[in-house]
Amino acid sequence: MKYIAKSKRWIIGLVLLGAVIMVGFSQKDDFKISKSLDIYYSLFRELNIFYVDDINPQKLVETSIESMLESLDPYTKYIPEKDMDDFKFMTTGDYGGIGALIRKEGDYAVISQPYKDFPADQAGLRTGDLIKAINGESIKGWELKQVSNKLKGIPDTEVAITIDRMGRDEPLEKQVVRKDLHINSVPYYGMTNPEQGTGYIRLTKFTQGCGQEVREAYQQLTGAHQVNALVLDLRSNPGGLLQEAVNVANVFIPKGQKIVSTKGRVEKWNQSYPTQKQPLDTNVRLVVLVNRASASASEIVAGAVQDLDRGVVVGRRTFGKGLVQATRPLSYNSKLKVTTAKYYIPSGRCIQAKDYSNRNDDGSVGEIPDSLVHQFTTRHGRTVFDGGGIRPDVEVEQRDLSKMEISLITKNLVFDFATQYALNNDTIPPVDEYEVSDETFNQFSEFLQGKQWDYTTESEEKLEKLIEVAKEEDYYAQAESTLNELEKKMAHDKQQDLKRYENSIKERLEQEIAGRYYYQKGQIRAGLEEDKQLEKAVEISIDTNLYQDIIQGDYPRDNIKNVKE
Repeated sequence: MKYIAKSKRWIIGLVLLGAVIMVGFSQKDDFKISKSLDIYYSLFRELNIFYVDDINPQKLVETSIESMLESLDPYTKYIPEKDMDDFKFMTTGDYGGIGALIRKEGDYAVISQPYKDFPADQAGLRTGDLIKAINGESIKGWELKQVSNKLKGIPDTEVAITIDRMGRDEPLEKQVVRKDLHINSVPYYGMTNPEQGTGYIRLTKFTQGCGQEVREAYQQLTGAHQVNALVLDLRSNPGGLLQEAVNVANVFIPKGQKIVSTKGRVEKWNQSYPTQKQPLDTNVRLVVLVNRASASASEIVAGAVQDLDRGVVVGRRTFGKGLVQATRPLSYNSKLKVTTAKYYIPSGRCIQAKDYSNRNDDGSVGEIPDSLVHQFTTRHGRTVFDGGGIRPDVEVEQRDLSKMEISLITKNLVFDFATQYALNNDTIPPVDEYEVSDETFNQFSEFLQGKQWDYTTESEEKLEKLIEVAKEEDYYAQAESTLNELEKKMAHDKQQDLKRYENSIKERLEQEIAGRYYYQKGQIRAGLEEDKQLEKAVEISIDTNLYQDIIQGDYPRDNIKNVKE
């Protein structure tokens, strides 16, 4: 009876809400919208009365809302009250919790990294600890979000976490006091080339206050070192708050300079966003690193730097998100994050890659065709383009991981070996001195013995496809012996591949092991050691003539594209 009463309340609420909405639309004589809403409410009412099993009205409505919004674009989202804490964390970096990253492992969850000096770290939780229970309740089979929500909570409340730790036979229970936490958007900064005066700042997201974080990081660098050039690393930064993109750019671009403007259907929301503070340094040689996962606010910063000829953009073409979202309040403490406009960087271009307003017949969304891509010019007259992300001034490809390396990472074998290594070694040298030795690599090879892992090489995949096609076209019978012999010769050998990719695997091990002792900063620092894109960025930053030639457009673009390392 309670369930039926609850369902009736939902239907009454929907009908009342629909009536209000339909009145609003009828005033605009929008008959189609009123008709569609009327059909929806009557369908929902009939479904609730006559469907064979009990239904969950709230879940049905949320499902219909989500499906409706997905038909528009991936960025327009319904945020129910229960997800508001996650939304707050995405925009501010603030949340109440224990301060640790977790990931799924089998039926449980594992600590993938505690933040240094945060509650989880202070309570003695370590990377690799397997979470078995929270407050005495087993988490077996829980979704990762369930585990995360259970660990989060009101600051100064205590949570009991039961863990299994490698090297121990019995479970451990850790009492952790939740705190009100802020995750910095700048997890690492330092000098990447002290001799030539090149600094480095990694910015991972555009949350509230990140512009000030970049400003303070640069002040720290210049206060301790002679900084002649700076690499601002925006690789894999998915974006965030538009105003913070302006604030980050403002660190190096003069006050009053337009960084981005927005234009949408609602005219009052069409705005121009100029820099509002005095910059810290308008002369330092600036190189911005980007890749395919640099999106949104990252593209605003990289695009503004490029359009204003304030610096050089290096890396890979960016994601291509030129859409702006705003949040609108809904009833019952929920929100709608809705795409309201497109944004335009200083040259006047929009770098949106996908046209969601013109879907294909199958519902898929295509890239904006070359025929609709337009040329624009930077402040110094260099040619730039819209319609598909920011094209770097210097394109540098990172080596793709081999199938074997991907397998070692996704099977958590690199992760698990680093956990075992930290168990057996109390300390390692400082990150800039530490290297994975041949002895450690041999230990890793021995660690893999008996572990369940395998992979299919690209050659094997293509041969398999060839065999399929040969069978379809009736050529297989006459070529069977040849194909079988070729299959044997091309079959991968794990030990040979381990030797072949030894240097790259050592880099992965070094990063993972460094993270065990020096946390997130150490892991990032270790990852910069053999970073080919960073090497090219530093090379450009210290070559004053090359840097100026690129910005002035005096260096032929064909000579600086597709620099492969």
